[in-house]
Amino acid sequence: MNRRDLLKLSSYAVAAASAPALAQSAPSHAASGSVARWDCLELAFPGPSTGNPFLEVSFTATFRQKNRALTVEGFYDGDGVYKVRFMPDDLGEWSWATASNAPQLNGQAGSFACVAPEAGNPGPVSVRDGYHFAYGDGTPYVECGTTCYAWAFQSEAIERQTIATLTTSPFNKLRMCLFPKWYQHNRKEPPQYPFPRTGEVNDYSTFNAAYFQHFDRLILELRRIGVQADLILFHPYDKWGYQSMPAEVDDRYLRYAIARFSAYRNVWWSLANEFDLMRSKTIADWDRYARILGEYDAFDHLRSIHYSRYPYEYGRGWCTHAGVQDSRMQLGAGWRNDWRKPVVFDECRYEGNIASRWGNLSGDAMTRRFWQAAAQGCYCGHGETYLDADDILWWSHGGVLHGTSPAKIAFLRKLLEETIAIGPGPIGFTNFADDPMGARRANGSVIFYYFDEHQPAEGTFALPEGKIYTAEYIDTLELTRSPLAGEYSGKALVKLPGRPWGSLWFRQKA
Repeated sequence: MNRRDLLKLSSYAVAAASAPALAQSAPSHAASGSVARWDCLELAFPGPSTGNPFLEVSFTATFRQKNRALTVEGFYDGDGVYKVRFMPDDLGEWSWATASNAPQLNGQAGSFACVAPEAGNPGPVSVRDGYHFAYGDGTPYVECGTTCYAWAFQSEAIERQTIATLTTSPFNKLRMCLFPKWYQHNRKEPPQYPFPRTGEVNDYSTFNAAYFQHFDRLILELRRIGVQADLILFHPYDKWGYQSMPAEVDDRYLRYAIARFSAYRNVWWSLANEFDLMRSKTIADWDRYARILGEYDAFDHLRSIHYSRYPYEYGRGWCTHAGVQDSRMQLGAGWRNDWRKPVVFDECRYEGNIASRWGNLSGDAMTRRFWQAAAQGCYCGHGETYLDADDILWWSHGGVLHGTSPAKIAFLRKLLEETIAIGPGPIGFTNFADDPMGARRANGSVIFYYFDEHQPAEGTFALPEGKIYTAEYIDTLELTRSPLAGEYSGKALVKLPGRPWGSLWFRQKA
């Protein structure tokens, strides 16, 4: 490695894990000859700083291991520094070489060893068993998301508070916007802009590197606490012009975001929040954006898109999962079967008390939606919109949580993780014409029903022939688990408490 050329090789995990504050969470670039599997390797070089580096300099690096070759785009990070980031996914020796139209960036080469990941690094999340998710090391991932659209544009104190809140919450995914947001309870200028801006005019020929460096720090903080960053690339709630940029600017922005962030293992891509409200964009535009994600993200992160009124065609191949906005939870199983991929109700209205109906659910109503999704083999997303004296609402700004649903959602997540840990096979929807919603392991080891608003005092349940089960009644609001006496098989008659919002779980005896 040529150390005279400001070449820097770093593993982001160490610096991010030890950072006590957001301002210090960017990695230190200590030289190293190895990087842990699924960590972010960063190479940095001095290069041209005159003219317009964003438009005039092309810069890529190709990483090779045996017969594999992965090419990623580099990016200009300001102050004459060019970077390329890479996430190695396999152990062993890797080599790399750069290519550029700038002589000082062209033909750089080196190698590194990819070593075993440290504790707390399970790898990126991807689809498993058709309808569910798992980390790179095979550990099941039970999606349990929340939303803080504009937390990246708040004070550092609020950002730190958001991280602290997430650390003790059940939420393992955060939906967040890359562009500033202008909407009710959120009408203020951001501290900085993605493009240089004079008055009301954006200079789309260049990027504000400091703006994107701030996102580096936030994504790393989320990674440090085990939270996926679901990055929303476009949205309609805008007063600065970002929803209607020229096509070539849209494309350049997407490639810059991919170059900067795709080597972080905790990144998901959401092409848009409410794409169908962005009137200046066509389906052809969204298809082009999807192609850019597929072509330039060498690490194949999870990808989806979010709508307002009209569901997207989630059966399209570029979508890894369906990130829907809908509170008709009963549609989940049908969508799952139609699209043949995971369904996540990313937005099904929010717990809160604002005037808008989408933001004044009770905590129990929010919890109910999570159970309805789970019983159909789907996943759900949380949000909170309680009025605040300082107008800091979790759904947009982050900060602290005030509602009652997070503790009850945590209870469900624990149950689902216990179920997934039992053995192989997906949790699938069991479609009964007259029975409550239910789900089961593919091998029949666990079967559970959710009674929703119904309150049966007894019921008969058809269990797989030749298997014996124990039973447990769960009160989803009181968070109690009550074992039921006896063993159950065949067409089993079960006596129940006769209260609503209950759930019955059968577990096969060993």
